[in-house]
Amino acid sequence: MFVGMDHVGVAVKSLDEAVKLYCDVLGFKLGSIHTVTERKVKVAFLSSGGETGVELLEPLDRGSTIARFLETRGEGIHHFAIKVKNIEAVLDDLRKKGVTLIDEKPQAGAGGARIAFVHPKSTKGVLLELCERP
Repeated sequence: MFVGMDHVGVAVKSLDEAVKLYCDVLGFKLGSIHTVTERKVKVAFLSSGGETGVELLEPLDRGSTIARFLETRGEGIHHFAIKVKNIEAVLDDLRKKGVTLIDEKPQAGAGGARIAFVHPKSTKGVLLELCERP
């Protein structure tokens, strides 16, 4: 069902400042930057050389999910993303097991990914993103 970890999502107020910190100070490599209009977010994908990346998320709108997260919790880890091969089958399996989903159907994500979020009340307070890459 799950292939492995894809990335850790980190909510930030300024993508430019966060990219400088992660790349110039911590040694990560910038992969790509995308705007996801549907989610009202701008994201930067970073790599440390391993299989699991970091996704920095900056809100584009004060009403976005990331903006609300920053208002209540401040900058920091927002979610863990898990690689899947068949997102529809994974969602169906989780639904049958009684897991509460935020997204009943896959949504468009950054970089051509198909994503869906699992509600934290079903995962001990951790927001999980299912991520199927092309």
